[in-house]
Amino acid sequence: MTALNELTLAEARDKLAAREISATELTRAHIDAIEKARALNAYIAETPDHAITMARQSDERIARGEAGPLEGLPLGVKDLYATNGAHTQACSRILEGFKPVYESTVTANLWRDGAVMLGKLNMDEFAMGSSNETSCYGPVASPWLPPGWSQEQARAAGAGDKKGLLVPGGSSGGSAAAVAAHLCLGATASDTGGSIRQPAAFTGTVGIKPTYGRCSRWGMVAFASSLDQAGPIARTVRDCAIMLRSMAGYDPKDATCVDMPTPDYEKALGASLKGRRIGIPKEYRVDGMSEEIDALWRKGIDFMRDAGAEIVDISLPHTKYALPAYYIVAPAEASSNLARYDGVRYGLREQGRDIVEMYEKTRAKGFGPEVRRRVLIGTYVLSAGYYDAYYVRAQKIRTLIRRDFETAFHAGVDAILTPATPSAAFGIGEKTSADPVEMYLNDVFTVTVNMAGLPGLAVPGGLSRDGLPLGLQLIGRPFDEETLFSAAHVIEQSAGRVQLPASWWA
Repeated sequence: MTALNELTLAEARDKLAAREISATELTRAHIDAIEKARALNAYIAETPDHAITMARQSDERIARGEAGPLEGLPLGVKDLYATNGAHTQACSRILEGFKPVYESTVTANLWRDGAVMLGKLNMDEFAMGSSNETSCYGPVASPWLPPGWSQEQARAAGAGDKKGLLVPGGSSGGSAAAVAAHLCLGATASDTGGSIRQPAAFTGTVGIKPTYGRCSRWGMVAFASSLDQAGPIARTVRDCAIMLRSMAGYDPKDATCVDMPTPDYEKALGASLKGRRIGIPKEYRVDGMSEEIDALWRKGIDFMRDAGAEIVDISLPHTKYALPAYYIVAPAEASSNLARYDGVRYGLREQGRDIVEMYEKTRAKGFGPEVRRRVLIGTYVLSAGYYDAYYVRAQKIRTLIRRDFETAFHAGVDAILTPATPSAAFGIGEKTSADPVEMYLNDVFTVTVNMAGLPGLAVPGGLSRDGLPLGLQLIGRPFDEETLFSAAHVIEQSAGRVQLPASWWA
């Protein structure tokens, strides 16, 4: 018999509706699993009492026939989302002790629809990272066992500094690890340059970054405002579709949120791909791409073709400039957004002889190395004498990247298929001591989607030669997430769902 915390979100929903299980039982199963999995460091704030209270309220609504779309379903929340009265720190020391008196729009939508909050999930500090190693709470370990390791080796590392265990990807590594390890049915995440899709690919889960403006950013701690977008990570394409319907929707508090109806994404699953045109961009065949990533891509193309889609070779000529342009635009916006953390109004405050020294000491202690690096880069490219040379030029490149996609879509392409990451997951500590650019290269396939404001979805496509998950990415037209869900469902049905090996942490 399947353990309650190992049900998919859709399966749990259906069992709750049929009164086969209760929301309280389901929530307790997840709370027990979380307690046994602390070696993963996925949760940085557990809220079991609050979760049980929410679950009991769900049971009462179910009994009255007033169940919402997510009634009684336990979810995890990335620490980037403001949760009323609960820990919200973006995993940074500078927000130490902050508990907001308001709720983010996305999480408010989830609670409105009956979901249960299990706690706050670990993440890279201020969402800056590709491996979930920059959190002030320490790294998150992937639930996947490193190649050649025994469960005993993994347990010993999990109880220590976690070196050698696999990263879950970042910045939404806590979300991806918790979903993969059955510590929640689904989780909120956020994506600035690939921070939903890359962790999903590394952990064998499904993640979608919707079109910019589809979900409200109100109540999310800002990194780069023109790039950030909320989205879900879950274990199946169907679960992601269910979650996104509740998360999305117009919000007058967010000027970038689009006022348009939210489709029932679950209905897109099973739609025929016959006659659909799937674009294959030649520029994504980057130098040094491993043979297994190339083979995965070819396999994904075969899945699309076998489902009746027409495969079309396309060109996105400005792709090669996307990564450097992104690492100008994102730090520039971050340096502006993070200027508010000064020790005056909330969070950490270090004492100084005057206000300038207080600012300096607070920011030096409160921000970690990666955040300081990006603030310095951003301040530099926005400074007099460099603004035109760097920032203005990067924004022009961004326009050209968006135009490349528009050209492909205007030519009749319905979606674009690419790899999600250049490799499988790597080890904790493997890349943090190297040149930071090596870490940034993990985003090579994902940043274009954010620069163009498009929807992108990562879905498991198979396993590496070492038995680790590899993901495929689908890129769609603006506000056409339905096509991505239907195409991803085909890949999921063809490749089969990834099964997590035995839990080494239990």
